[in-house]
Parts: sequence; structure tokens; C-alpha cells
Amino acid sequence: MRSATVTRNTAETKIIVEVNLDGTGQYDNQTGVGFFDHMLDQLARHSLIDMKVRCEGDLHIDDHHSVEDVGIALGQALTQAMGDKRGIVRYGACLLPMDDALVRAALDLSARPFLVWNVDLPTSKIGTFDTELVREFFQAFSTHGGITLHVDMLHGINSHHIAEAAFKAVARALRDALEVDPRKADAIPSTKGAL
Repeated sequence: MRSATVTRNTAETKIIVEVNLDGTGQYDNQTGVGFFDHMLDQLARHSLIDMKVRCEGDLHIDDHHSVEDVGIALGQALTQAMGDKRGIVRYGACLLPMDDALVRAALDLSARPFLVWNVDLPTSKIGTFDTELVREFFQAFSTHGGITLHVDMLHGINSHHIAEAAFKAVARALRDALEVDPRKADAIPSTKGAL
């Protein structure tokens, strides 16, 4: 079973993340940031990664450290759970509509982190959540997960819809990339022989 548990304790946050890449999309996420929990739930459900996140952060300052540090821990958990990446498809992409929003995500589980973020959230807040933290999460997640990640908003008016479409699109792309390739289940998907 491809699973991992990561603990991250700093002066700003205390985090435990558990993932099972061969799950069914079960989730139990509690970060103290309601909208972010909702997005993590979408990430789990649509990637089919079972995910449990617990975060105690310095929310009296703002949500930034909690969101970023969960991204770090989740990326580290993904890396650990993949192991040597033997048998994975490696690449994934999704074009995801959600009402007015249309978001494209494409990724490579390459161990070469890079984020291209072409998403314009029209408001600075979704409820009490700072919309700039959506990018911060994906920056941390892609960096510590070793993911080349491109996210492009093609259409969108409503910030909630755009952000949720981004999480769902990345989730579906992850689902495809993490699948075991039945034609190459024993091989690392690189001519280098390592990822």
C-alpha cells in the first residue's frame, strides 16, 4: 500500500498528515480554516487519495502559515508514499468546468518542482479566506511533492468557483498520474531509470 504519515512541528504550526494513494477519496481534514478544509476535501475526493489532516496553527495572526505548511507536509507525504514511483503513469491533466469557471491543470510527478500559475481570482477574500493563499498552497505542495504543475484559468467570474475548480482539476490530474500503468507496472517511467 502506498501510504505515508508526515508530522511537521514549528513555532507557527503543528501538523499531522496521513495519505493513502490507493484509497477511495475518504477525507478527514481539520485545519481551523473552513474554506481550506473544504478545498482539501475536494482534493482528496477527486484524486481518490484517502487524506487526514490535522493542523493547529497561529490563526490569531492569519491563515497563511497553516495553509502553506499543510501544503509542505502534504507534498512531503505524497513524495514518501510514491516511493521510487515504479509503475506510475507519471503524467496527468484535467480540463475542469465548474459553473462559470473553467480551469486546466497539467502535472508531471517528475521530482522537478515547478509551478506555473495563471489564475486570476477576482476578489481578495472568499468569506474570511485570503484568495492569495490558494497559490501559496499549490506552491508549497508542488515544491515539496516534486511536481511540475501548470494551472490555468480559462474562464471564471466567481472566486469560490475558480478556486474550487483549481483544486478539483489538480486532484483529477493527480488521480491519473498516480495510477499504476498495467503495461509497465514494474518500471520507473523515465528513460533515466529514476525519478
